Amino acid sequence: MDGTLVDSEKLWDVSLSALYDSFGGSMSRETRALLVGASAEETMVTVYAELGLEPDPEAMAESIRWLHDHTAGLFDGGLPWCDGAREMLEALAAERTPMALVTNTQRGLAERALNSIGRHYFSVTVCGDEVPSGKPAPDPYLRAAELLGLAPADCLAVEDSVTGTAAAETAGCAVLVVPNDVPVPGGRRRRHVGSLAELEVSDLRRIHLELDRESRKRSA
Repeated sequence: MDGTLVDSEKLWDVSLSALYDSFGGSMSRETRALLVGASAEETMVTVYAELGLEPDPEAMAESIRWLHDHTAGLFDGGLPWCDGAREMLEALAAERTPMALVTNTQRGLAERALNSIGRHYFSVTVCGDEVPSGKPAPDPYLRAAELLGLAPADCLAVEDSVTGTAAAETAGCAVLVVPNDVPVPGGRRRRHVGSLAELEVSDLRRIHLELDRESRKRSA
């Protein structure tokens, strides 16, 4: 969702900066890069460590609530689409291709985002607080494939972050990487493109087929 469909990472920048300001600190570029695609819990562990705060579970939970409330207000103002993302969703929906939204964002905030994106595109949605472990663990993608009634190997994940790409790949999905703010390294089950605007639905099918064939050759 964040950074793949909608360019909401910039809104997260605003919220995270406001959180740091409330503690009298500022966020480094290195930390911001680490937080792209991270779960709420991982984010707050990193934030508290950089600010030198005691990692008190109750205080961190309250900070997560504050961060999500602040971000929700920004989401309600509308989310800017990433290049080609809405057009791709429309094209896939026209072909009745099953789609799952897989995000580390917690359900409450994801629902606010879906008000802007449109939940009708997705057969299922899986959020970070609905699985044992969020990305980079494979749990969100394994759950999404299960809900779709598909093997992970039959799915093509579209990701923008190191964390999300690792989760999808570990789950067994082929991955189309469309980097946003942070570079994502290459891998055996990954294909990079600059933007979804460069692709048609047929390209997604071709990329999945090519990655699947390459994977089978290596396994043989």
